Amino acid sequence: MNLNQLRFVREVVRQHFNLSVAAQTLFTSQPGVSKGIIELEAELGIEIFVRHGKRIKNLTESGQAMLPIIERLLQEAENLKRVGQEFVAQDSGNLIIATTHTQARYTLPRVVQEFKQRYPQVRLSLLQGSPMQLAEMVLREQADIAVATEAIAEVEGLLSVPCFQWEHAVIVPQSHPLLKTVGNKPLTLPQLARYSLVTYDGAFAGRKHIDEAFARREIVPDIVLEAIDADVIKTYVEAGLGVGIIAAIAYDAERDKALCAIPAGHLFGRNTTHLAIKKGSYLRDYVYRFIQLLAPGFDREMMDRLLKQGSGATESSYQL
Repeated sequence: MNLNQLRFVREVVRQHFNLSVAAQTLFTSQPGVSKGIIELEAELGIEIFVRHGKRIKNLTESGQAMLPIIERLLQEAENLKRVGQEFVAQDSGNLIIATTHTQARYTLPRVVQEFKQRYPQVRLSLLQGSPMQLAEMVLREQADIAVATEAIAEVEGLLSVPCFQWEHAVIVPQSHPLLKTVGNKPLTLPQLARYSLVTYDGAFAGRKHIDEAFARREIVPDIVLEAIDADVIKTYVEAGLGVGIIAAIAYDAERDKALCAIPAGHLFGRNTTHLAIKKGSYLRDYVYRFIQLLAPGFDREMMDRLLKQGSGATESSYQL
């Protein structure tokens, strides 16, 4: 038995039992993957996969029982590498952050700047995607940390901790009639629903809370454009396409001089940005530091305890 054989099994499952794609992902040959799995089955005396001719269709009952063990063994093998790296080069290495555009553009610059001052030899990489794509990157060890809204807190296999809370804002051009309608009073959903809206795609930046707020009032909003980042939304609001709904952290009065922001937290509630890592991971010293910069309420001792317990943190159990 060797680690490559275990990697073959894991990757075949990840690629929905497609041997060819699994081999490409592992940069090896399909016959090599097939042979490695057959040799592992022979050594263990069981069949891991259900086959139809030469094609793999699913996991057998014994294969289903083995898969979590294989995942743990490969995770611990990766942890061994990281322990070695920790002692060979304590203040250098790679840190890959998977995040959304809003977090990368408006939340992380301050954190990254402070982090780089402390760890100039660490190479940082930012990968972007939807919350579910980010979670998958961490689970597949393509990224060390995911930073997004609540969605990543619900993913099996990830340890998630809350970082901070934020609210939405409605943005309009400087001369928009909605500004006169609202005046000094709180904006209402019926007032907002009179206009075409430009906001986030359903997978991003608390869009779920926006939809739920309209649904509770039985209002069907006229959403004319959806985007994955606030900069695109602001561009089309400036062009007169409609009224925008963005994360308030994405509005800057100095930078966005052509626009005005109207508070909308009372309409759509509060959203929580989460940081997630893969359960069972060994974290290098600089990873702990990055986490602490983004989520000051979590120190190394607390993170170690959560990793050991294998349970996630929630807003109800920790004060933000």
